[in-house]
This record gives sequence, structure tokens and C-alpha cells, in this order.
Amino acid sequence: MAALAVFDLAEAYVPRALLSLKWPNDLLIAGGKASGVLIESGSAAQGLWLAVGIGVNLVSHPEGTERPATHLAAHLRADVSGPPSFDAALNRLADAFGRWRAAWERDGFAPIQAAWTERAAGLGRPVVARLGQETLHGVAEALELDGALRLRLPDGDVRRITAGDVFTS
Repeated sequence: MAALAVFDLAEAYVPRALLSLKWPNDLLIAGGKASGVLIESGSAAQGLWLAVGIGVNLVSHPEGTERPATHLAAHLRADVSGPPSFDAALNRLADAFGRWRAAWERDGFAPIQAAWTERAAGLGRPVVARLGQETLHGVAEALELDGALRLRLPDGDVRRITAGDVFTS
């Protein structure tokens, strides 16, 4: 949901053809990382709690990163006069997150899965998955109904990736 909300924010300012999502939740603009999402969770008396942190490169991006990075202002559509202010971006992001959360609560994960898959970068292509002490090479096949990435290994086995960093190779 967070990745889709960030995508919706960017789509208001950047041509859709330049936008994609990298599993599990990074926004790419023209192949460069323009945002990231960090989710922390834990248990509480009433159940599970989640804290969702979202960072979006609106007008600048870090230099010297391992993978290419970019920012929204570098890719604006011709009909957009400039990047959003912090408040405008935050409001648009919050509205989009609310819409995706409502869809999930109403219809389950299937519409989230379908929307994410439609916007995904790298599905059907070779990828490298870094999982702590393990690095896997394979083909990213699909986002499963629980959000895991299905990775087809060279020997034909399938691994479900639930946490890690995945890059197209």
C-alpha cells in the first residue's frame, strides 16, 4: 500500500512511463531510486502494530549510492510548473495511502497485488536477491498474495522472498 501511495504521488508530477516499483516498496523514476519505505512492527495487547516510514526525494537525491538515485523534480511533466511543496506532497501521499488502505480493508490484498504487479519493475527478468548472509540469482516471477516475491532459481526451484533487497541483474 505504501509503495502504491508513493507511486500515485509521483504520477501526479512525473510521466507514468518513467515510473515503476521495485520489490518490495521502492519507487523508481527512469530506473533511479526516488523513494524508500521502512516498516517496523511488533506485538501489542490488541494485536500487531506497524510504523510506516516513507521517504521521497522531491527536489534532490543522495550522491554516491550503490544503485542510481534520482528525485521527482528532475523528471517533471511539461504541464507541471514545479515539484510539490512538502505539505502538498504529504497531503497527496496521505490521501493515496488512505485510498489503498480502504481498498485492502474492503477487498483484501488481491487489488493491491494486481496494482503493484501492473507497476512492477523487473518481473519476468533476472534479478539478484540479497538476503542477509545469502545472495540468490534467479528470475522474479510474481508478487504472491501475502506480498512475498516468487523467485525462480536457475535449478528450477522456487524461493519465496519475504525480506531482502532485490535488484535487476
